[in-house]
Amino acid sequence: MRHQPLLRPPRGLAGVLVTTLTLVLVSCGGGAGSVGDAPKIGTSDIGAMPAQALHDGGTFRWALDLLPVNFNYNQLDGAEFNNFRVIGGVLPHLWLAQPDGTVRMNGDYLVSATLRSTNPEVVTYTLRDEATWSDGTPITWQDFRAQWQALNGRNTAFQIASSTGYKDIASVERGASDKQAVVTFATPFSDWKTVFDPLYPATTNTNPQVFNTGWAQGFPVTAGPFKVARVDRTAMTITLVRNEKWWGHKPRLGRIIFRAIPRVAQFDALANNESDYVEVGTDVNSFTRAQRTPGVTVRKALAPNYRHITFNGRPGSILADQQLRIVIQKGINRNAITQALIGRIVPGATPLGNHIYVQGEPGYQDDSQIIAYNPAEASHLLDALGWTRQGADTRRKNGRELVIRDVIPTETPEADQEARQVQQFLAAIGVKVDITPVPTREFFTKYLIPGNFDIAHFAWISVPFPVTTSTSIYDTGNGVQQNFGGVGNNTINNLFAQASREFDPARKVELAHQIDREIWKTGHSLLLYQRPDVWGVRQGIANIGAFGISDPLYTNIGFTQ
Repeated sequence: MRHQPLLRPPRGLAGVLVTTLTLVLVSCGGGAGSVGDAPKIGTSDIGAMPAQALHDGGTFRWALDLLPVNFNYNQLDGAEFNNFRVIGGVLPHLWLAQPDGTVRMNGDYLVSATLRSTNPEVVTYTLRDEATWSDGTPITWQDFRAQWQALNGRNTAFQIASSTGYKDIASVERGASDKQAVVTFATPFSDWKTVFDPLYPATTNTNPQVFNTGWAQGFPVTAGPFKVARVDRTAMTITLVRNEKWWGHKPRLGRIIFRAIPRVAQFDALANNESDYVEVGTDVNSFTRAQRTPGVTVRKALAPNYRHITFNGRPGSILADQQLRIVIQKGINRNAITQALIGRIVPGATPLGNHIYVQGEPGYQDDSQIIAYNPAEASHLLDALGWTRQGADTRRKNGRELVIRDVIPTETPEADQEARQVQQFLAAIGVKVDITPVPTREFFTKYLIPGNFDIAHFAWISVPFPVTTSTSIYDTGNGVQQNFGGVGNNTINNLFAQASREFDPARKVELAHQIDREIWKTGHSLLLYQRPDVWGVRQGIANIGAFGISDPLYTNIGFTQ
């Protein structure tokens, strides 16, 4: 994603990984305040103004939680929120998500994208003649073919984030000209708009070494309204400037500076006029300060991103036993965690109950009854599984203590608070939790991806086409990809395969409900809560703020004076 540890993934990704971005501080002290009536999915709050009415030029300072470790969004290490925001202004995005969850074709790159038939499924993409990479190479059908070949999963030398959609393609061929790609699917894939977005050059996708590491330090080529002037890992900044060769609408901004700022220091940077745009998220103190800070405005929407705990079911993990995963989940009070983390920002908030749809989407329903909080039942079931205790001691089975290693990224107070509550709830039923903070930059690469954890806290962001873009989180049939705990079964795999072929929206929702119920039965992950999308923006800046499920238009961001 999309879905992921936080943002929009290449639409073919399961989700966007969100690490620190969603691990925001919620203080138990400080002022009161609330975002008021909960906004609905389908809205955004960006201070919208016609682009032509904005000032020509200016530098916009955009806070990130960290600098991306890889700017190839299709590579496993690159599929995360901060990276998606950076590449949004410099690489081809063929589809733009709208506030209502639909997508529209990006006319800056495509003349048309047409589903010509469904049996067999054939899609024809026609590129604009002007569309060109920064090295002067035209963007052509060959870029589509190379991306399909890199991401279809057949060559394991490419360390891909997801093969969703790409593995269903039979061929990519030249159409009427080099500017036309004809994509034929071997297996119907109803959410075909999720593939080839973002699009990378053929030079990246034909060489595994370039694919895996060639974008780790910078951008070999770009093709957007902005270009990359500098990546400075010492100063923790990425500077974008206008692309003088850009063929589309001229950007209003002259320059964008992304700067990595620790989450706990971001609002101070905004208040001190060192940044123009930071996420307030679930931090009550920052929300209250934002309302009172001169020159700052608060913008809010309902975000499609959510906090959860991933369980490691790989062989050798103490949680490899499916029944044990379910019992542990029954011992955690999700409602208490939800109220502690976002109750003061979103009064009446309830835990998320669906792995596919978020609250506010038409397909949402709560299927979480199987793991309903019941510590008495959890204790009884642990006894039945052979995990017994003497008095208040930690439970044991065959001499082994029931100790769970909870891995969380540092500088993420949200994860720390969640983990401490989990520790408290599980201690009450005789389960010991060792909280293990690890460097944020290593959280995914050294812990999550290799399966070096028992449980781990982070966030996924849902995107348009939530059914098929969830596949690589929960599917086990094509390699784990983003299924970091390796938990799943063939029923889930087969249901996702059916859903990806289903063109009837009502039937797809029905299949999604079957998938979600089966995911809960496996103990794959414990969903916590959906995060509010609250941002602090310096006054006098338009077309930026709380986007909800939609994508920013980088050419439209600008100053009102």
